[in-house]
Amino acid sequence: MPLSPQTERFVLHFGEMGSRWGVNRTVGQMYALLFLSSRPLNADDIAEALGFSRSNVSMGLKELQSWRLVKLVHQVGDRRDYFDTPKDVWEIFRILMEEKRRREIDPTLTLLRDTLLESPSGESEVYAQRRMKEMLELIELTTGWFDEVHDLPPETLKRLMSLGTKVQKVLDFAGKLRGRD
Repeated sequence: MPLSPQTERFVLHFGEMGSRWGVNRTVGQMYALLFLSSRPLNADDIAEALGFSRSNVSMGLKELQSWRLVKLVHQVGDRRDYFDTPKDVWEIFRILMEEKRRREIDPTLTLLRDTLLESPSGESEVYAQRRMKEMLELIELTTGWFDEVHDLPPETLKRLMSLGTKVQKVLDFAGKLRGRD
């Protein structure tokens, strides 16, 4: 199944971006192909479309499944495994954020909390712990915000995100009102 020029550009770009986001180029390209496909694809379809070896596709599909970005589906009368992506881009965004948090943020929080429980042994460690505490507070604030907006319906989340700088104006106005009381 040859790719259209538009699809090929997207797939190649997504492979490059994937390598910047912590997955290899092959996995990024596979995800892009599945994302753009109107139907679930099996490993042979993916290997043929992208020119990858079947074993490379199998490993990539396992990685995408570990990220919860593809799901296994079956078709009546066909014993092969097919793969599909969530259709809702907001669901994909949520999954990516959850996985990034689980893989990157949570271990960092654990390290910071454990390190801050230790007594500093000198001035440099006192300074380092103060900096780590600032980092911990920032990460806890952002993850707390994420927890609060995580379950918002996509329409509400879209409206919240589209507010942009209007939120700052509202906060400034509220601060001015409080200053008058």
